[in-house]
Amino acid sequence: MAISRLDTTFGALADPTRRAILKRLMQGEATVKELAEPFSMSQPAISRHLKVLEKAGLIEGTKKAQSRPRKLRAVPLRHAHEWLGDYRRLWEQRTGHLDKVMEKIRADRNT
Repeated sequence: MAISRLDTTFGALADPTRRAILKRLMQGEATVKELAEPFSMSQPAISRHLKVLEKAGLIEGTKKAQSRPRKLRAVPLRHAHEWLGDYRRLWEQRTGHLDKVMEKIRADRNT
C-alpha cells in the first residue's frame, strides 16, 4: 500500500462534508442532487467534493439511464484501517500496561 494513496484517502476524509457524503452512501447509491440536499451549498460545490472522493477511490459513479449515481467503494477505507491498526495495537499495549500499573497501585493501597 503506497503512502501517497493513504495521503489521498486521508486528505479526502479530512473534510466534514466529504465524510457526511460517505456516511450517506453507506445507505446506498445516490445522485448528486440527493447528495446535495442536506447541505447549504450548490450542486457544483458538491460535485467538487465528489471529484475529490472519486480521485481517492472512495466512491465511483454508475450509469443508470440519464443519471449517474455515486456509490461507496470501501477498499481505500480498508487500507486506511489496516494502517491505523498498527497504531491501535500500540495504544492497546500502552493502555494494557497502564491497567497493570493501576492494579498494582490499588493492591498496594489495600495492603
